[in-house]
Amino acid sequence: MSTTGINLNITPASLTSGAGIDVSSVVNQILDSERGPEQIWQQQQSDLTLQTTDLTSINTNLSALQDKMNSLKDVLGALASMIATSAQTGIVTATAQNTAAAGVHTVVVTNLAKTASYYSDPVATSSTSLGNGVITLQVGQTPQTITIDSTNNTLDGLAAYINKGSFGVTASVINDDQGSRLALVSKTSGTAGDVSVTSNTSGLALHQSSAGLDASFSMDGVPLHSATNTVTTALPGVTLNLVSEAPSTPVQITVAPDTAQATQAVNDFVSAYNAVMGSINSQFTVDATTNTEGPLAANSGLRSLQASLLSDVTYAIGGNDGFTSLSSLGINMADDGTLSVDSSTLSGVLSNNYSDFQNFFQSASGFGTNFGSDLTNLTDPTQGVLNLSLAENASVQKMLTQQISDFEDRLSQQQQTLTTQYSQVNAALEEYPMLLAQVESQLGTLPTSSSNSSK
Repeated sequence: MSTTGINLNITPASLTSGAGIDVSSVVNQILDSERGPEQIWQQQQSDLTLQTTDLTSINTNLSALQDKMNSLKDVLGALASMIATSAQTGIVTATAQNTAAAGVHTVVVTNLAKTASYYSDPVATSSTSLGNGVITLQVGQTPQTITIDSTNNTLDGLAAYINKGSFGVTASVINDDQGSRLALVSKTSGTAGDVSVTSNTSGLALHQSSAGLDASFSMDGVPLHSATNTVTTALPGVTLNLVSEAPSTPVQITVAPDTAQATQAVNDFVSAYNAVMGSINSQFTVDATTNTEGPLAANSGLRSLQASLLSDVTYAIGGNDGFTSLSSLGINMADDGTLSVDSSTLSGVLSNNYSDFQNFFQSASGFGTNFGSDLTNLTDPTQGVLNLSLAENASVQKMLTQQISDFEDRLSQQQQTLTTQYSQVNAALEEYPMLLAQVESQLGTLPTSSSNSSK
């Protein structure tokens, strides 16, 4: 143990006064002089913390890029999305699923599907007593018998009774200035749910307001019928919504790839890629103020990731009508490795060469397959390049924490030893004036030299 440079603050005056020394201060000076290795380890920990934060952020961005790449290469994803549009939405509208085939179709709506309904003559109020009796309905092919008795002989009671049962109709009470009426509506639209009153002994007169009728329309000249105005069977993957009757007006329905979703998917991919590349570039950019690079500038894994991504985005496929690279689709690379989208070029490709665009990302040897496979490796939880760096950082952090803990234990033991030693020194210094006084007293009792000579 070296005490070179330790200030004990001992002066001739302090010796004679018995002031002693500040044991705690002296011990702390000695211990502080030996903390050099610990300070180095603590700085290494701080550096590793900064590196871990940046690695985690880049790794998160890399996972987001993988998600966007998967969306492009997924055969059931964004690029498979289809859209159906109607030239006259006031007559018919349409929606399409991914399974729909592209094409143009003509629809003519002759008549809409209707749901059978009946209403009664008005009575004073919904609680007015009705005569007992039986109403027999024919709902489609099924006869239904509704019995009115003392348990349900008001419009409110009758409606509740019908709605609790399985009569094929829904009942409601409608009120106006003439009184209250019972309304019956078939639960099944079209002719299959048509309703007729075959017998009525209740005294409550019922009138038909609408007969059950199937929708009648044609698609590409083929006559079709539907029990509802929402048609899902006429064209696989396409749902038609018949809005109004227009027997003399052909309506064009166009089923095509959803270029808006495809454009969004491309832009999302480019944004995610630029987030990763921008984060990597910032680590290698020299700060003009500090003249230093980022915490990960010396990380070989980050250099490897940068090289891998740059190689991936310049990957080209063969043939494909000339759409072989990102640049051919209007996705261009800047000098710093980031990408930008030429919306005009991309729009042209999507409008005129959609299958080539789709094939570029989704073919067996396509861009998406290649990049997706690489991203799977790069983001592997144990072997991914950034996850390896994170694991290594965690291991070194753990080692440094243990080293610092062991070092502090040794310093604690040393502190106890030094405190004991310098407490003894302090005690001696505090006793010094008393010892000096004793010596001087003893010297004062000694005979002088002149006395000795006279004898």
